[in-house]
Amino acid sequence: MTPEKLPIEHYDDQLAEKTARLTALMSPFNAPEVEVFRSPISHYRMRAEFRVWHDEGDLYHIMFDQQTKARIRVDQFPAASELINRLMPVLLAAIKAEPALRHKLFQIDYLSTRSGKIIASLLYHRKLDDLWQQAATALRDGLRRDGFDVQLIGRAAKTKIMLDQDYVDEVLPVAGREMTYRQVENSFTQPNAAVNIKMLEWALDATAGSQGDLLELYCGNGNFSLALARNFNRVLATEIAKPSVAAAQFNIAANQIDNVQIIRMAAEDFTQAMNGVREFRRLQGIDLGSYQCETIFVDPPRSGLDDDTVKLVQGYPRILYISCNPDTLCANLQTLQQTHRISRLALFDQFPYTHHMECGVLLERISA
Repeated sequence: MTPEKLPIEHYDDQLAEKTARLTALMSPFNAPEVEVFRSPISHYRMRAEFRVWHDEGDLYHIMFDQQTKARIRVDQFPAASELINRLMPVLLAAIKAEPALRHKLFQIDYLSTRSGKIIASLLYHRKLDDLWQQAATALRDGLRRDGFDVQLIGRAAKTKIMLDQDYVDEVLPVAGREMTYRQVENSFTQPNAAVNIKMLEWALDATAGSQGDLLELYCGNGNFSLALARNFNRVLATEIAKPSVAAAQFNIAANQIDNVQIIRMAAEDFTQAMNGVREFRRLQGIDLGSYQCETIFVDPPRSGLDDDTVKLVQGYPRILYISCNPDTLCANLQTLQQTHRISRLALFDQFPYTHHMECGVLLERISA
């Protein structure tokens, strides 16, 4: 696959191969049939990062071939959103014409939304000065006159210059409701918005008719917490990254949700608090004992759940587990299958044309 051409004619075959691979991985755990959620075949990535190549008077985006490390010029990138593709040539043409913007520029990061907003972050191997800020302001204003709802950010060593703000607000239709999500530059967001909507709707369906409260670890900007809040009395969620917690708090207010509580803690620390190993000042004023959590939701990093957190989640009747790495999910399931069975299994094709798989399982406690 080249950056400028997607093998769309092979999409169905690749998705079938992933489905077969996930089915085989899950067969030792007596998993049900895989529910498969497709991606759009192009323009599915809401984020993209490119190095910038200076070639005498020319300037263009490049990527590197992962196998050969060869440099590949990228003028269009059909995996990325149509908005990113529209901005790419316009932005580069303007930068190329302005020495204060092009000097020692080495990378451009794009973050776009379905709601028409976009951030372009310009990364430099030099100090950014007032001349840069003046030129960047003129660039931003010109792009806005051209119809782009754009934020520009300059980054250099230990420096971040925002002309306005470092976030965009996304709006996603989730099971009949418009959900607002603040997305912060350089923080994690789900890259494939269309598939993210399907993930949220699957999680809602999997937890329909739930009793009691929901506990969520690794909540990020509240992507799942806020969507799932309608299925539970209350939601208690943890996240360690400060920008994500701030975005989650904004999202709670923006969506007028009154039953979600976000705690800034690592999942491992929260596990210690729940087990009574340590007390944490961040939990003062929160009555953990008042929560009647029948369901726990986890969306861990690629490394999966650590052993202590696996033991923690085993204490809940229902476990909803979203995984970006089926291998570490399977490692966790070796323990979880001792107390729970898989009642739902889903494949979310977040990353078409790659070997990466995102999947979800609903586990229910085995009756004694």
